[in-house]
Formats: sequence, C-alpha cells, structure tokens
Amino acid sequence: MRSRFSAFAVGNAAYLLETWHPSTRPSHVELDEDTRWYRLDILGTTRGGPLDTSGTVEFEAFYRGGSQRELSSFVKERGRWFYLAAA
Repeated sequence: MRSRFSAFAVGNAAYLLETWHPSTRPSHVELDEDTRWYRLDILGTTRGGPLDTSGTVEFEAFYRGGSQRELSSFVKERGRWFYLAAA
C-alpha cells in the first residue's frame, strides 16, 4: 500500500499498473498532475502477513484540499502482492 501511495505521489502510473492484479487492472491510468498527495495513514489491516495470500488495508490518503479514505483488497501471487479492488 505504501509503495502504491508513493507512486501516486510521484505520478508513476506504470508502477500502479504493474502492481494491479490482471483480473481487475484497467488498460491505463490517468493521474491528475495538479493533485499533490502528501500523507498516508494506515487505519487498519486484516491478514496480509507472510503466510497469507490475501488481505485488506484501510487507509486515508491526504492531498492538498482533501483526503480519500478506502478499504483496499490485495492478493499475493508468486510471492508478490497485487492491488485487487476497493473493498
């Protein structure tokens, strides 16, 4: 989750697509160049440990002028975590 937030913050759409599960990944991601992300608060997690194959992260991401709160689900395949969807 933190690496995906960092990708949003620096405008790295390629990384976002790379870490998005193929079953839900869009063909492209357009990032708003005027949105400045500056803080990520992890509010809670379920599962997602070294032996798990799925998990969720509840977070609030802050940008100048507001914030976005979400519960995201992730899946682990071949040792890598992928963003699946907003739960």
